[in-house]
Amino acid sequence: MLQRLVISLVRIVTNTFFRRIEVVGLENVPGSGPAIFAGNHPNALMDGWLLTAKCGRWPLHFLVSAKLWNYRMLVPVLNACGAVPVYRREDHDGVVDNQGSFDKLYEVIESGQCVGIFPEGISHAESQIVRLKTGTARVALNIADRGKISAPIIPCGLNYIHRHRFRSQVLIEFGQPIVIDDRWLEDYRQDEQATVVRLTGHLSEALRNVTLNAPDWKTLRFIQSARRLYKPSSKELSPSQYVELNRRFVDAYLAEKDNPEVRELQEDVENYQSRLDLLGIKDHQLRSQVTPGYAFRKIIVRCLTMLALLPLAIPGAILHLPVGWAAATIGERFSYEMDDIATLKVFATILLLPVLYAAIAIFVGLTFGFWWSIATIAALTLSFFASVRLMEAEAGLFLSVISVFRLARLGRDVEDLRETRANLVNRIRDRVERKADPETKRIFTDRDFSD
Repeated sequence: MLQRLVISLVRIVTNTFFRRIEVVGLENVPGSGPAIFAGNHPNALMDGWLLTAKCGRWPLHFLVSAKLWNYRMLVPVLNACGAVPVYRREDHDGVVDNQGSFDKLYEVIESGQCVGIFPEGISHAESQIVRLKTGTARVALNIADRGKISAPIIPCGLNYIHRHRFRSQVLIEFGQPIVIDDRWLEDYRQDEQATVVRLTGHLSEALRNVTLNAPDWKTLRFIQSARRLYKPSSKELSPSQYVELNRRFVDAYLAEKDNPEVRELQEDVENYQSRLDLLGIKDHQLRSQVTPGYAFRKIIVRCLTMLALLPLAIPGAILHLPVGWAAATIGERFSYEMDDIATLKVFATILLLPVLYAAIAIFVGLTFGFWWSIATIAALTLSFFASVRLMEAEAGLFLSVISVFRLARLGRDVEDLRETRANLVNRIRDRVERKADPETKRIFTDRDFSD
């Protein structure tokens, strides 16, 4: 029962935090039997939650840092999720013994269940996949060598549009399974270490195929700026289209980065972006003229939205405030490291919210009757989501007011930037048109570019 509660809460958290979660390649996930989900690791705890909520298999046992078992409040949840503790060398002065952890992992896989591993070892904020640890390949090969069962490795790409932004979007892409067949097994038995390294390299390449990678953040920033300029304003991108378009731009840039024309274009785009940053405005605000009447109507609509949500949101905000305060206090006071603070806050929230809802429902049920307690649970849930929508409306209203003010105050600078933008748009689209592979399916049509 605790397992079902945990998975339900994980789905609620992920679907609340992200406005849109798109899943691609779910057909590559086997419907039954063991599997090893191997994903990139750009967003700490959220990576595991997203895979748990969206991979289509349950239970999904994760290798988790053993230090989390130091937090007593987490132990029941970790055990309910079937998490397997692993000891990191950096946490134990380079001396660890993970044989027990691997034995537990083998037991889970050989019972026909699935495990999740992040081969990069730690969560990071790099612009590309970092060097993988060999543990994932070693586990898959050793399982096959034991002869009881074989588990394919499923590459999992977690691509966040804005990874830390509330109500953002994310693409989860599952790649082709890496099957440990007789050939892999024969090579492993002949040369264990070399085969582990080769399989790790194969997995690294598979992960690169389902993630967005750039040599450095400077390059990625240029690519994203160029992609924004290229994209027609009338066309909205899904997360999968967003990632695919960025991949194509990265590949094209790396192929021609030494071309003088490309270097000049990159310099001009970076200068344009720097001017935007200096003035505190966004590229999308320059795509079309915004009249005072249009801006005023947009602000009014957002104000009315806030007013409509306010009666529903206020009770939820008042009731959830103690939970937020308690979660923040637990995270700050009981964490051993800075990286654990966010983890503890989220776990505390997940544990405390059901307790709060249950306590209120029991009080109402004892006072007014069973059906009133059910209505209270529904009202609390509705109020929670109204609070989320209210926060979105508040953020939108703030941005609208600031944008109107800046665009009005920076009249001449804005017009100059619009001219610069139009020039860059034409240059980027012309180059893409000249260099695009005619065999590659286009994301946009000629009609899309009529804006």
